[in-house]
Amino acid sequence: MTETTPSPHSAPAHSGTPLSGSPHSATPLLVKIASPRGFCAGVDRAIEIVELSLHKYGAPVYVRHEIVHNKFVVDSLKAKGAIFVEELDEVPDGVPVVFSAHGVPKAVPHKAAERGLNYLDATCPLVSKVHRQAERHVEAGRHIIFVGHRGHPEVIGTFGQVEPGHMTLVETVADVAALQPEDESKLAFLTQTTLSVDDTAEIVAALRARFPALVGPKAEDICYATSNRQAAVKAMTAGCDLILVIGAPNSSNSLRLVEVAEREGTRSMLIQRAAEIELRWFDGVRTLGLTAGASAPEVLVREVIDVLSRHFEVTEEKVKTVDERITFKLPRALAAEADAA
Repeated sequence: MTETTPSPHSAPAHSGTPLSGSPHSATPLLVKIASPRGFCAGVDRAIEIVELSLHKYGAPVYVRHEIVHNKFVVDSLKAKGAIFVEELDEVPDGVPVVFSAHGVPKAVPHKAAERGLNYLDATCPLVSKVHRQAERHVEAGRHIIFVGHRGHPEVIGTFGQVEPGHMTLVETVADVAALQPEDESKLAFLTQTTLSVDDTAEIVAALRARFPALVGPKAEDICYATSNRQAAVKAMTAGCDLILVIGAPNSSNSLRLVEVAEREGTRSMLIQRAAEIELRWFDGVRTLGLTAGASAPEVLVREVIDVLSRHFEVTEEKVKTVDERITFKLPRALAAEADAA
């Protein structure tokens, strides 16, 4: 489904360096904007938890790791009084601390409780679901094969739900071929929630082919928002000369959107802000696809449109593939604060 509207040609002030090169004011540019894009329910919830904590307890509120992978979001929360740290040891006594949306190993809340810290867990409920699945598999005596990216916070958090030795990471089909489990009849698999849908399907197919007794999740672990944003990019690629993805370089779901576009044969680039765009990218480009990763706010999408409108005669077209109506409950400690806000 598409909706076409002319874009305004006067843009608000932009913080950052404008596009380099000479203006292309007479050149038409059709910008196809993916829908859905940007914030998912888990990210909305995590940001709201930090904001409501600041409202309830006052500044500072400490946050362990980036609440979500987006510098604009993190800087905005810093300006409101949030302090971001890498480890719990950096959090002083007597102040609230929030755990990021990616999830944390079990040892982190245990340590916070031992210190008497007032902590709030902003882990995405879909990630928490994977954590509980991991616990159940281990209780059932199964070894878990986890499909994910080494070093990603979500992977670290999920591995930290069970004792060492109960989970093995695979990143590729080649990793599947190299597996040497002790008991092939006692295996299960889980996946990171922000992976490529296509790549993960390939890896899972290889796992099932090699281990017929493998136990998998009842429903897909890759989250609805990751799947929906990848499907929206696929729907745009055939008609686009270039696709821009707004997101952070450490954002798994944003990087996957670039990969999806390029796999479909369309040139794609990841940007964090409009200031990173260069006019030379648009040589021969008449139709641009634009989307945003699940941690990127809508204001950055509008920023890109506004800056492009200074250089091109922009027409916007929304490419809608699905409606997203999912919301997640806030922690009980903040529910009353949300009602009062």
